[in-house]
Amino acid sequence: MYMKLTKETKLFRFQLLEWINHLTRYKMTSITSAMPAIQKPAPAFRGTAVVNGQFKEISLSDYKGQYVVLFFYPLDFTFVCPTEIIAFSDRSQEFKEIGCQVIAASTDSHFSHLAWVNTPRKQGGLGEMTIPLLADKSSKIARDYGVLDEETGIPFRGLFIIDDKQNLRQITVNDLPVGRSVDETLRLVQAFQYTDKHGEVCPAGWKPGKKTMKPDVVASKEYFKDS
Repeated sequence: MYMKLTKETKLFRFQLLEWINHLTRYKMTSITSAMPAIQKPAPAFRGTAVVNGQFKEISLSDYKGQYVVLFFYPLDFTFVCPTEIIAFSDRSQEFKEIGCQVIAASTDSHFSHLAWVNTPRKQGGLGEMTIPLLADKSSKIARDYGVLDEETGIPFRGLFIIDDKQNLRQITVNDLPVGRSVDETLRLVQAFQYTDKHGEVCPAGWKPGKKTMKPDVVASKEYFKDS
């Protein structure tokens, strides 16, 4: 025998289904926030960073006129993260020589950053750093850049190349277990700078000194003719 549904019961069931659908949509979209767009202005940021062992306020606008590599990492005092940060720090001079500032960021506090810097590398610390460690305790910066895992409150391994006009030129986001390549990041910055200056395009695996291509159907054949 079937129960006759009243208008109130039908309305309740409809509202319940709508609520479930809302939660499902929220669950699907709340893992990370929206990713910023290539060729568009990079999200502005300001915060306290550890710079040369001291606390210092920095902002994206401080670096206008030069390239910026901004990379997020999950947490201080972890495992893959120090290998990345140390690798970028140890080669920061190579980036500076081509007018590029490297900045590392996480949702830890600046006090945690400083404690990590002051811990010797042999004990799991970072030791002396030549790049800023930006504190994003409110998670706003990671959220603005679309790399924040809303469930855990930590960012994925997002890396952003920002040009001298402060527009985004490249975005990569790694899952937590895998670190990034300093060599590839440096190569990409060099490639974007070359195209900015010369108006040509860089083929796969291009490095400074290698052949480039003219963005023209006829002219590009010269590249393939000689390759």
